[in-house]
Amino acid sequence: MDSGALAPLDGTEVPDSKGEDKGDMSETIDLRSDTVTKPTPEMYRAMAEAELGDDVLGDDPTVKRLEELAAEKVGKEAALFVPSGTMGNLVALMTHLRPSEEVIVEEQAHLYLYEANGLTAIAGAMPRPVRGVRGHLRPEHILSKLRPDNVHFGRPRLVCLENTANLAGGTCLSPEDTQAVCATAHAHGLAVHLDGARIFNAAVALGVDVRELTGPVDSVMFCLSKGLCAPVGSLLAGPADFLAEARRNRKRVGGGMRQAGILAACGIVALTRMVDRLAEDHENARLLAEGLAELPGIRVDLDTVETNMVWFHLDPARMDGEAFQQACAQRGLLLLHRQGGRCRAVTHHGVTRADIERALRIIQRLLWESSP
Repeated sequence: MDSGALAPLDGTEVPDSKGEDKGDMSETIDLRSDTVTKPTPEMYRAMAEAELGDDVLGDDPTVKRLEELAAEKVGKEAALFVPSGTMGNLVALMTHLRPSEEVIVEEQAHLYLYEANGLTAIAGAMPRPVRGVRGHLRPEHILSKLRPDNVHFGRPRLVCLENTANLAGGTCLSPEDTQAVCATAHAHGLAVHLDGARIFNAAVALGVDVRELTGPVDSVMFCLSKGLCAPVGSLLAGPADFLAEARRNRKRVGGGMRQAGILAACGIVALTRMVDRLAEDHENARLLAEGLAELPGIRVDLDTVETNMVWFHLDPARMDGEAFQQACAQRGLLLLHRQGGRCRAVTHHGVTRADIERALRIIQRLLWESSP
């Protein structure tokens, strides 16, 4: 953190707000999620020029190009364009499992906690949650959930991984650990699905080809509509026969789209133009995290700041988390408060270093005003 970016909060001087506490929302800094990104000018042009057909009938050429590109990027035989990451994960579960079969999942996994219980209500799966390491499963976690074949027990069929791990701070699962988990699962007859909503963030942060993170798994879902800036859409990728059945399951849950090439055109731009620049988001997240760590009343585990997320804890003695979120919003800074003073900020395309420095000044001033 630049030593000149923040003045010390010693109670002798109110930091210069430079107008950011006047409630002017015309220059709002939105750190709630990387889903708030807008399409790039190149995406708008691609939408206008997209060659279209009927995707449900299998003749939208732009969707086909996107699916072929996506499969190649993650090293799989085929891919399926779906409206959302949640639907992609759900369709994967429906394709891998029969009702009542078990899925081993990390206890903070997004598809377990934040996808409206679709894995049980629609896929009919029985989750077997286990506490991992910084949001990730290891071979020993898989082994701990295996039981003898017995009529009293459900059958474990699937392991679900998440990379990056959202609630753990956007942490990455390495190629070596991915391979080890998959080897253990496969040795015991379990398939592996990867919720790779931000898998390209992980690849950029680790400095590896994304196929090193997706190659060992049986299926992978990744999002176009987060840091890659596409307005809508995710891809589910895997073996061709698996994807043929997944397409049927997409239809079952209402995921068939018609002239979807308008959206797929943005996805092609996302995969060919927007991946490498994720490193900038990671740099800005580190800048934000280090700045927050200097402020009284805020605790940040810097070891978890590996990609574009910053989770931090606010001292409840200084300010209630919900009140903090609202006060920041009034000053033009949007972020999320979950519970117990835990807050999240996510960097993305359109957020600059100057925005991060201004966000830190807003928070600094707010903490000064709320100090005992």
